[in-house]
Amino acid sequence: MTRDLKVLACVDQSAYANHVADYAVWAALRMNAPLEFLHVIDRHAPVGAGQDHSGSIGANAQENLLSQLSTEDEVRSRAARDSGRIFLNTLRERALAAGVSTVDTRQRHGDLEETLTEQQNDVRLFVLGRRGASADNTQRDLGRHVEWVVRALQRPILVVTEGFKAPERVLIAFDGSSITRKGVEMVAASPLFQGLPIHIVMAGKPGQDAPKQMEWARNKLEAAGFGVVTEIVPGDPETVIGATVRSKGIDLLMMGAYTHSPLRSLVMGSKTTDLLRVARIPTLLLR
Repeated sequence: MTRDLKVLACVDQSAYANHVADYAVWAALRMNAPLEFLHVIDRHAPVGAGQDHSGSIGANAQENLLSQLSTEDEVRSRAARDSGRIFLNTLRERALAAGVSTVDTRQRHGDLEETLTEQQNDVRLFVLGRRGASADNTQRDLGRHVEWVVRALQRPILVVTEGFKAPERVLIAFDGSSITRKGVEMVAASPLFQGLPIHIVMAGKPGQDAPKQMEWARNKLEAAGFGVVTEIVPGDPETVIGATVRSKGIDLLMMGAYTHSPLRSLVMGSKTTDLLRVARIPTLLLR
């Protein structure tokens, strides 16, 4: 018996949770897939502010302090679990009301990247927010977990923005690489974008085989019933993709992600991160 691969929505108790939930519901309904909400509680939760445990203390006082900290940790952990269960229940009810027939919830203590990696064999699509609770505090436009989570996984990841709008126009950033060809094949075979117009753009310095690559992509999608527009646009990919998103009213971008090593990204920067920042729309990342 073949098991149904699920849509897995990664949520934390931030303003992004409802947006992640709504896009996950949209994807689950389009693909007729079960939906699961996953909430990972960081095992390294910070000690409460205002507590000073520094200085030299005697053996008995140290033992008492350790006991006190252990008790406080248990209380915080129990409160986090209880709060998480209520939070997940609310999202589950939201998804059921929207029409998803199978909705599960899961709460885990641990590391986000490790937890998602363990789950991915049962997942068809991951959905997560561009930002979470930590980014709310730092005002970053991309949360600190996004790149590392995407690098850790080998499944498509839908990274969503604030607010929900059911996608009506899809842009594929295509460069003829194996990962973007795989993306075209995935779109052709999946019900996720069925019936939506597809715009394909090849940016940068096109190679001699660029027209042939674009023709292949067009034929593959048109054979699957899609309306397709293709463009080869010289210029900086970040600038070209950003301009196309704005001028064509694109609702969702699909592209390959983090094809270079983390070390190279640290030294040279990452085109994936640059495109995520400039596009400012939900983005389906392929690995």
